[in-house]
Amino acid sequence: MASSPFAQTLDQLKQVVTDALDYARSKGASQAEAEVSEGCGHTVSVRLGETETIEYHRDKGFNLTVYLGKAKGHASTGDFSPQALRDTVDAALNIARYTASDDCAGLAEPDTLATRFPDLDLYHPWDVSVEDSIALAQRCEAAARAVDGRITNSEGASLSTQVGHFAYGNSHGFLAGFPTSRHSLSCAVIASEGEAMQRDYWYDSRRDVADMDSAETIGRVCGERTLRRLNGRKIDTCQVPVLFEAPIAASLIGHFVQAVSGGSLYREASFLLNSMGQQVFSPIIQLSEQPLLLKGPASTAFDDEGVATQEREVVRDGVVNGYFLGSYSARKLGMQSTGNAGGSHNLLLKSTAGDLQSLLNQMGRGLLVTELMGQGVNPVTGDYSRGAAGFWVENGVIVHAVEEVTIAGNLKDMFQQIMAVGSDVLDRSSRQTGSILIEQMTVAGN
Repeated sequence: MASSPFAQTLDQLKQVVTDALDYARSKGASQAEAEVSEGCGHTVSVRLGETETIEYHRDKGFNLTVYLGKAKGHASTGDFSPQALRDTVDAALNIARYTASDDCAGLAEPDTLATRFPDLDLYHPWDVSVEDSIALAQRCEAAARAVDGRITNSEGASLSTQVGHFAYGNSHGFLAGFPTSRHSLSCAVIASEGEAMQRDYWYDSRRDVADMDSAETIGRVCGERTLRRLNGRKIDTCQVPVLFEAPIAASLIGHFVQAVSGGSLYREASFLLNSMGQQVFSPIIQLSEQPLLLKGPASTAFDDEGVATQEREVVRDGVVNGYFLGSYSARKLGMQSTGNAGGSHNLLLKSTAGDLQSLLNQMGRGLLVTELMGQGVNPVTGDYSRGAAGFWVENGVIVHAVEEVTIAGNLKDMFQQIMAVGSDVLDRSSRQTGSILIEQMTVAGN
């Protein structure tokens, strides 16, 4: 782009942080950290070929945390004027004066902070007009509706393009930031046959629009996925292998991350307490965190506290090698920060098998799950029970669609019973995995 989409330069954002930290120090703060960010973009949606919504986004924010000894205060504002920033610092300090002291509070240790800042290729602005965005969304929806005459209605297609940049600094002398971009295109349609109706969707999301699937491809996949769900029916209650299709298999990784994250562990609200060094998964499981992937959905050289991120094997041969900790939870647990304040960074589950069809062949008879409903997961006990839809499989062949069933088990057993991870990996999200085959679960139907 010829001109920057931002009102402030990155250097100006860094100066805002520096000025705020200097003022906080002059007013008595023993430690302080601040982040300032700015973002902009637009989102359009269409339905049945007509424009439904056009939204423009321009956001900015300033967040500050100060410490008076071990007492913490936090305040934020959307006003970057010098007086507003000083008022925000004063407010945070006032809160800290009335806050109880916490021995684990404070900035990350200085020797853990990032000192290298490689270019991870995260910023690819897309100079697309609203008119062209609408046209792309229309093409996507039209491709979905053209798949078959039984696709009779649409929930629409949506295109979003966003860019942002930020600077973070603290009173240990850390100061860094970078720009990012994110573009996405999605579609959802409805198919009907007789009195039966089904919906499904598809999307793609990328840092660089050049890496995104075409509007026609996203629409066609959406239409095909919707069509195949017609004429679904319940099945009898049974205990069978269950194959989680790649788009939803990532949710299993999410449950693991929650269970071994600092907040769950120090509150003892996790089914994986004291799991470091323990065999939690099947021995075939290798899960790595790769925060420095070029164009990665969750790539960064440092976490929300400035702690350096690093590539690591979180699970090796099914054994837990690492938790996800920020500095506060690490202190509560008597451990070291893992650079995960703010969350995980690009988790990749290694494939152990071929494509989806090879997993269906390995499963033989069972349930292929393509959609999950409800929130029936207990993070304390690991009990798992969710509504599901998908396909019944016999001899490795999809026989018919399945709807209105519940799959149930316990995550501890499910993790141990992973038989294979497919090669059909989707790299559009920060948790990347192929389809996951689990040896046995209870499927509740008729």
